[in-house]
Amino acid sequence: MPAPDALSADAARTRLDKWLWAARFFKHRTGATEAVDGGKVKLNGLAVKPAREVKVGDRLDITIGEDTRTVIVRAIADKRGSATVAQTLYEETAESIEARERARELRKFAATPGADLHGRPTKRDRRKMDRFGGY
Repeated sequence: MPAPDALSADAARTRLDKWLWAARFFKHRTGATEAVDGGKVKLNGLAVKPAREVKVGDRLDITIGEDTRTVIVRAIADKRGSATVAQTLYEETAESIEARERARELRKFAATPGADLHGRPTKRDRRKMDRFGGY
C-alpha cells in the first residue's frame, strides 16, 4: 500500500486545460484547450499540450487578447467554482501586475483604430485602396 504522502502528492494534479477553466481564465474548457494548443499558455516557460498535468508551484504565462499574465499555481481544482474560490487557485506575480498596468496606460493614450475615418470611403479613397491591395 502506498504511503499517504505519495497518494496526496499524486492527487494534487490536474490537466492544464481543466485548471485554466476552473480558475476562470476561460469561459469554456474548449477555449482553454484551444489557447493551450495555440501556444497562448506556457507552463514553466514551455509550450505544452492541454493534457499536461499542473501541480502546485508551477508557473503559467497566459496570454488572453493583449494581456499577458504570469501566475503561480497555489491550489488545484478540476471543477469550476465561484469567482472567489477561483482567485485562491493562483497568485499573479508583481511583475505581471505592473506590466499589465503599464500596458493599460499606454492603450489609454493611444488613438483608437479608425478614428480618422469618417463614413464611407470616397471614390478617390476607393481607388487608393484598390491600388494598395493590388486589385
